[in-house]
Amino acid sequence: MRIDKFLWSVRFYKTRTIATEEIKKNRVAIGEHPVKSSKEVKIGDVIRIRKNQIDYKIKVLDIPKSRVGAKLVALYVVDMTDKEQYEILKARKQSQDYYRQKGLGRPTKKDRRDMDDYVVDDNSSIEVDGDDWDVFFKNDEED
Repeated sequence: MRIDKFLWSVRFYKTRTIATEEIKKNRVAIGEHPVKSSKEVKIGDVIRIRKNQIDYKIKVLDIPKSRVGAKLVALYVVDMTDKEQYEILKARKQSQDYYRQKGLGRPTKKDRRDMDDYVVDDNSSIEVDGDDWDVFFKNDEED
């Protein structure tokens, strides 16, 4: 099986196109040598993958016939990634949470509607006569 199809079928990449692009960028290697998308994967190969600034290392146990479910991935590959790499990933996620807590950021549509319910519409209660408008526009012209 081709390496791009293999990485897609064991759910390492979401699409086969993404897997191919990552291989072209030399982020995937078998052993120590970068590979091309057409490289055939064999049982026992150790694949090194650079993804999300982490160096993953997996060993091929078997070749799936097609894309497998997430629960069945363990039948086809063994994760040999160093624990240090996962600690780096965990530290990076914690540092991101420091700047922005999950759930914060731009309000959703529902949040906006809730906020609009609390805002009082003052425009309907203000009555402006012609003299006030003249004063308002004169101040703009002076600036």
